[in-house]
Amino acid sequence: MAGIIGNSLTVQTKAGRLLGQNEDGLSVFRGIQYASPPTGPLRWMPPQPVTPWPRIKAADRFRGICPQDVGPSAIPGRKPSVEPQNEDCLYLNVWTPAADNLKRPVMVWIHGGAFLHGSGSSPMTPAQNLAKRGSIVLVTLNYRLGCLGFVNLDHFTGGKIPSTGNEGLLDQIAALKWVHDNIEAFGGDPDNVTVFGESAGAESIGALLAMSESKGLFKKAILESGASKAQPLERADKAAENFFGKLGVDGRDPDRLRAIPVEALIKVQAELAMAAGSGVSAGVNLGPAQDGKYLKGVPLDAVEQGSASDVTVLAGSNLEEGKLFAMTGPNIRDMDEANMERRVGRLLPEQYASKVIERYRKALAKRDLPVTPYEIYVAIMGDQHFRMPNIRLCEIQERLGKAAYGYVFTWKSAAPGYGACHGLDVGFVFGNLTQEFEGRGPGAEKLSAAMQDAWIAFARTADPSTGSLRWPRYGKDRSMMVLGENPHAATAPYEAERAAWDGIENRWLG
Repeated sequence: MAGIIGNSLTVQTKAGRLLGQNEDGLSVFRGIQYASPPTGPLRWMPPQPVTPWPRIKAADRFRGICPQDVGPSAIPGRKPSVEPQNEDCLYLNVWTPAADNLKRPVMVWIHGGAFLHGSGSSPMTPAQNLAKRGSIVLVTLNYRLGCLGFVNLDHFTGGKIPSTGNEGLLDQIAALKWVHDNIEAFGGDPDNVTVFGESAGAESIGALLAMSESKGLFKKAILESGASKAQPLERADKAAENFFGKLGVDGRDPDRLRAIPVEALIKVQAELAMAAGSGVSAGVNLGPAQDGKYLKGVPLDAVEQGSASDVTVLAGSNLEEGKLFAMTGPNIRDMDEANMERRVGRLLPEQYASKVIERYRKALAKRDLPVTPYEIYVAIMGDQHFRMPNIRLCEIQERLGKAAYGYVFTWKSAAPGYGACHGLDVGFVFGNLTQEFEGRGPGAEKLSAAMQDAWIAFARTADPSTGSLRWPRYGKDRSMMVLGENPHAATAPYEAERAAWDGIENRWLG
């Protein structure tokens, strides 16, 4: 299956032979094509099979990431990574201890970035750390983002471009099929695959749990801060109209749409994202859609019907998710009561909003925390987007008799005001801590090691328990692991906030 050429390694895949590199005890293969370039007539189409290659192909460098706007990082100490961009972006990367026949556990990372940003080659998520620590095969991937991967054009073009708005998810499934078909040649076990992701990566996994096309491609899933996101089809249709309206084109000529320079598409995408970030309703949401074909409704509703009955999940969130977004939003920290009520009213229907506000006001006061409009809003916003979908996923799986494991991440950022915010956990999982954001020192290193070992244990055995952490199932008593300065199991932590969402339908979460 594998051969050595100098300091390099060759592996035979279904499409052809690849030449990788031996690096610091690992065999590394970068830039492996898993689908044909989604360009020209294939722009906005489902991923198509790779054309086999007759000669050995070098897999020694990362390939272009999906075109995207790269702005300043919202995370202290993390500079935005400048990586080459290309519409021809459907590539993945493999780190393995050895391309042999040992059938190691496989972990597949799906990156986040609001379905607009990110890549499988970001230096913020160094894959080699987990691969070496756990003797696992680790795979990262690129997928189409934003207006290239999540725009529904079927209605806009009268079916001339039948994109569903879920092509980015189909890319992920194509990559997982590649893993299933080829990973054994890299020393991995195709029957022991765990997908893991954070933010949009976790929301992607939540959608994959609902999609029949992903059935059997993974046995375990780790969802960090997100578990359910898919906009109604009517909203997706309107988003396409608004987006291309900004470009001054209609849907009558599909060739004209496919000929729009990618730079022009990304420019409009960035302008609309900036408007939305400023509180302006741009009418455009580029993300998974309830298209009726691949996603027939809210992902959590599909899970309730048993769509993920064969998958064991580990799902959790950070205690103060919303504070990352609040630090970059205009005037959020100075909002008054009326402004807070308006913002919560945009998250929830009127019949729920006031009840949730009062429940959170009481819950924060009971924990002797500041009860300002800002604190109430960021707590509600973070839980609505991230914490509650993850909790609901655990609840649903346990009701269906499937093991689920939950956590709440409480470590506070070293950056003043950020708290246990969104994205803070990623550096701990990948063993990549900075002084400015995560903080360093014995406590941080200990927590990072504990989380890495738990994630690896889950990938290996479907149970995140380790020698240092006895991790209970979520169960009827809502047991979760509290991951902070003193990691420990707790029964129903932060229950008052969770209970505020009882009776609120899944469609209002995420």
